[in-house]
Amino acid sequence: MRLLPWAGAEGKPCCLVTDGAGPPSRVADGIERVQLEMAGDLLEHAADLPADRRATADQLRYLLGCVHEALTDVRRIAESRGTRGGTAER
Repeated sequence: MRLLPWAGAEGKPCCLVTDGAGPPSRVADGIERVQLEMAGDLLEHAADLPADRRATADQLRYLLGCVHEALTDVRRIAESRGTRGGTAER
């Protein structure tokens, strides 16, 4: 059983019964890669924006929402990899 890197209806976890080698697993691996890359890009932006005195409250709120979403994705990926006994870096 594999926890997928996205949520289903009403935010409920999605799972896949797999041996880890089929096309659905490769799709999930690709989505995880994209989510982690996006989280890394967001971290770079989040490091700069709060120090910018010209940043507006709306910009900071938007950034916080994006950080929340990225952390949710990264947490789901970590939980998924943990239930699979950890995976080597891809």
